[in-house]
Amino acid sequence: MRYQPGHKTEKRQHLLQASAAMVKQNGFAASGVDALMKAAGVTSGAFYSHFGSKNELLKAVVSHELAASRELWAGNPHESLPDWLEHELNRYLTLSHVRHPEAGCIIPTLAAEIARADEAVKTLYQQELAKGLAVMEQRLGSAALAQAFLQQMVGAVMMARALPDETSQRACLDAAKQMLRQMAATLTAAQAPQQKPKAKPQGKSKAL
Repeated sequence: MRYQPGHKTEKRQHLLQASAAMVKQNGFAASGVDALMKAAGVTSGAFYSHFGSKNELLKAVVSHELAASRELWAGNPHESLPDWLEHELNRYLTLSHVRHPEAGCIIPTLAAEIARADEAVKTLYQQELAKGLAVMEQRLGSAALAQAFLQQMVGAVMMARALPDETSQRACLDAAKQMLRQMAATLTAAQAPQQKPKAKPQGKSKAL
């Protein structure tokens, strides 16, 4: 059977999306090739026509997912820092994100497994993450603040997922939101142009 141009690329993209959802839900180590391909609706043989090994799949998933996150950050439509930040908080720090890791950011779900991966995976992760942090740096004004902002959001989601009930999860997310809003308020105040006090008009001296 002859396929249309682009068929292999489309098939690979489908495999990546299905595999990414499964590994974010169950973990990469716990997801075997057979299970991953079953979730994608293809045979294991199809896997090896696109990826040389399971480790190659992990690298592809990391690159694909961090690129998707980067597009979301870059697509934030707000110009002012408080509005930009509020958009990100309301998108990332949600109960839906806590409860549905398969549909969310890869960092809270796979960071621990990437830490145990080989140097090639870690290097790729570092490179792709740096691109996303550069997007945030443009809005926050410094690399350190971009790091802190992302770390706070990721950490809040990870902690909330380990909590047993909605009340505790919501409290965890709300605490992170409050702290990050305070950070934005401080930054906005610091970036505001300082207005010089107007000089008082000099009155004419009365002749003695």
